[in-house]
Amino acid sequence: MKLRDEMPELLGESEWLNGSEIRKEALIGNKPTLIHFWSVSCELCKEAMPKVNEFRDEYEKELNVLAVHIPRSEKDLDLDKIKEIAKQYDISQTIFVDNDRKLNDAFDNKYVPSYYVFDVDGKLRHFQAGGGGMKMLRKRVNRVLGKT
Repeated sequence: MKLRDEMPELLGESEWLNGSEIRKEALIGNKPTLIHFWSVSCELCKEAMPKVNEFRDEYEKELNVLAVHIPRSEKDLDLDKIKEIAKQYDISQTIFVDNDRKLNDAFDNKYVPSYYVFDVDGKLRHFQAGGGGMKMLRKRVNRVLGKT
């Protein structure tokens, strides 16, 4: 994805965890959205999760947050393992389980963890990958929220 691209449709899920199905229309026009990709086999994802959770809780009223779990190997397809890791790392936001990597492909995503920030109109305003960089993510989200 490139900056200013439209948010892809949220389709192709294997399962929804921690909530019911969410579609793009429910996010657009509401408030900005953070979509983060992670995997149970990704150690960087696990290391970053406390910061992601802190961020999610801090911006709860101003930002939609959606987690997308993608498999990196056959072992990552186990739904019970995904649920276990989600509980262990307090991933309480809705999780789109993308076992067939359909949403991942729609985003043309190549990394975990990765973070996509969309404005209220559903346009991509920021992308970053890797375990660190929460300061930059905060800066970009604040810009999208008009808090610069």
